[in-house]
Amino acid sequence: MTEDIIIRKTGRVGHISLNRPKVIHSLNLDMCLAMTEALLAWRDDDDVEAVILDHSEGRGFCAGGDIAMLRESGMTDGKKGREFFYKEYQLNHLMFEYPKPVVAFMDGITMGGGVGISQPAQYRVATEYTRFAMPETGIGLFPDVGGGWYLSRLAGRLGQFLALTGARLDGAECMAVGIASHYLQSEVLAEAKQQIAKNPDHIETILAQLSGDVPDARITNNLDKIDKFFASDRYEDILEALAADDSDWAAKERKTLGTKSPQTCKVALRQLKEGAAMDSFADEMRNEYRIGYHVLVMHDFLEGVRALIVDKDNDPKWNPPTAEDVTTEWIDNIFAPPPADEEWKPL
Repeated sequence: MTEDIIIRKTGRVGHISLNRPKVIHSLNLDMCLAMTEALLAWRDDDDVEAVILDHSEGRGFCAGGDIAMLRESGMTDGKKGREFFYKEYQLNHLMFEYPKPVVAFMDGITMGGGVGISQPAQYRVATEYTRFAMPETGIGLFPDVGGGWYLSRLAGRLGQFLALTGARLDGAECMAVGIASHYLQSEVLAEAKQQIAKNPDHIETILAQLSGDVPDARITNNLDKIDKFFASDRYEDILEALAADDSDWAAKERKTLGTKSPQTCKVALRQLKEGAAMDSFADEMRNEYRIGYHVLVMHDFLEGVRALIVDKDNDPKWNPPTAEDVTTEWIDNIFAPPPADEEWKPL
């Protein structure tokens, strides 16, 4: 068992705490396997009526996946990185289909892989410290772990906006748009967990009673602009719409998109369009594994991680460099299935 995760039974619930505080509890393969093993065991355990998912300490719930390992793998044969994606997506799918209620406490930074293990939960608790984002366009990856499903089902074009810009939402904003199901002040989280462990059949009541006033959600003031400027599934149209407008908001978002991987932005728009039409989460994860299978070893991911995480010069050189240079054929190849014996399958 890995030390990067704490797994125990507390009262009538199974309790999983992420435990890699130095890297904001970023997920590695061993953590995904340990969580999967615990969830499978508890699924058939009558003594476990619900599951609590949180982090042990520090300023974030989960900052994402093990990006350094993924880049290292992508620079060679990609085998280790693909295994991580495969197992992580199996965990995501297991949680999505889980028959017992899961309560995920999104206290602090909740990004990438942290989104993947919180969004399938029936109860998704945000706090004043929550910072939710899918920032993958900035490192040449893509909004995976079910992003094509969850983001495409947000109202209007908010999902496309979040996927392209990597914008961060606070806890109140997560509550307002449905990413969170409940909003609690961090000071009552310990009490919430304690009560849930004793009375897992009253989770809804417990969370409702402990919920306080939710602050104003700033994002709601911009939803009309987001729907207008991010209306198209064609990335060039979005860039042109923003560039043609003289408002400060449009200029700011156009500048933000100028720092992102054009390849990833086009991948994300297609991923969300296809995800919105999918009937099953398994289909979504299969599609995302196909994307990850290819993107892992491609230039933009290796370069994006180099620029933002390794060298920290924040000056990635994307290739293809512009939206126009990213052809339909280029994107088609990223969505192509791997060899039949390497296709993703749920547990």
